[in-house]
Amino acid sequence: MIELQALTTQSIYGIPKRAANGLDYNRLTLLIAVLEKKTGLMLGTQDVYLNVVGGMRINEPSIDLGVIAVTASIFKNVPIPKDMVIMGEVGLTGEVRRINMIEKRLKEAEKLGFKTCIIPESNKKLLKDKFKLDIIGARNINDALKKIGIK
Repeated sequence: MIELQALTTQSIYGIPKRAANGLDYNRLTLLIAVLEKKTGLMLGTQDVYLNVVGGMRINEPSIDLGVIAVTASIFKNVPIPKDMVIMGEVGLTGEVRRINMIEKRLKEAEKLGFKTCIIPESNKKLLKDKFKLDIIGARNINDALKKIGIK
């Protein structure tokens, strides 16, 4: 499990700045574009900064939904619950795509004391183990943001 931080702020320049610490810059800009297009959030005038806490470098696509969520959360000024884990790959059309090793990830989230987990709907359908977590499936980013309480 990793922690993400995001900050959006009104850009004072003509072209908004994007900065990523611990995540590929191009992946961040792509996810911001998907977030704008599929949710209507107007980030075109916002500088967006993203930080992976602890100095880690993440190249795993399962972080995508978390990036979307923290960016929307800070922009809308709606906090994500501290006991919630969010995971899923996001496609160009805003769909939340299946990720690998979901049961291992959920067991680890349980061990760490999380109560709720947003995961791809396609992963939820295939779960075999029972978990103490409240597991919520999401089909797309709008669905996920509604279930998190941001939209």
